[in-house]
Amino acid sequence: MNHESRPMRDRLALHHWTLDHLPLADFLPVARNTGWNAVELRRSSFTKCYDAGMTNAQVLDLIRASGVKVAVIGTEYGLYFAKGAERERLLKVLDETCANAAALGCDMVMCAEGPRKGTLSEVADNLRAGGDVCKRHNVRFAFEFSSTAAIMNSLAVAREVLAQIGHPSVGLLLDAYHLERTGGGGRGFADVPAREIFAFQFSDVPPTPLVPGAPPNDRLVPGRGVVRWREVFQLLDEKGFEGYLSYEAPNAGHAKRPPEEVAREGVDATRALLAQAGG
Repeated sequence: MNHESRPMRDRLALHHWTLDHLPLADFLPVARNTGWNAVELRRSSFTKCYDAGMTNAQVLDLIRASGVKVAVIGTEYGLYFAKGAERERLLKVLDETCANAAALGCDMVMCAEGPRKGTLSEVADNLRAGGDVCKRHNVRFAFEFSSTAAIMNSLAVAREVLAQIGHPSVGLLLDAYHLERTGGGGRGFADVPAREIFAFQFSDVPPTPLVPGAPPNDRLVPGRGVVRWREVFQLLDEKGFEGYLSYEAPNAGHAKRPPEEVAREGVDATRALLAQAGG
């Protein structure tokens, strides 16, 4: 899907993890009514509905009825190092996720590390198999590195794996939070070719280090932390990045505030920073 005719300010997606305490039926209208152009959904966005007694068809109907564009859908984490029956199960989940993405007009599925034990060559093999699954559904597969991951914990490692994968349907998901946490903030991804960047997530980073073992739920509204947003947004613009920018900002304080307030401050702050960056 080509978004190059639309400025970045019109390609902003609200990630469900930002308001994870909200059921999907409540989250979708919040995103729609506070000015977001789309949403990014998690695997749990679907499974929580299944646990509540909904069928997959009913979940798809709920999303379509909201009128909200779905930019990205996450599959279940763990495929990176999965083996045997667990690998086959996760590839089946990915197939279901891709089918849902295609049914919703979404062209991007993402995955992160999850349970970890294995080698980078095993990760490459598994993600290459995932790329084959995605290709059958005409969607793309973005995989993420994380500052809290045991193995896939830097841009350099992720690019090494991507080179081993060598699949046109597989690319990188970059996250401004993890780039900053691993020393690659600002223009730190300047040497990454545009063709390798499939998806982008963002939130700000507090000036304090992340406590080892603590969940990364300290993410801030853009402009309230240490991320150099002008550099980030200008670099994305220079590269001609055509996808959505997904606001993934889990924070323990969000559940204590009106969700509309949380969502609106995120989109307003992002558009203000984009304007300052010329985007």
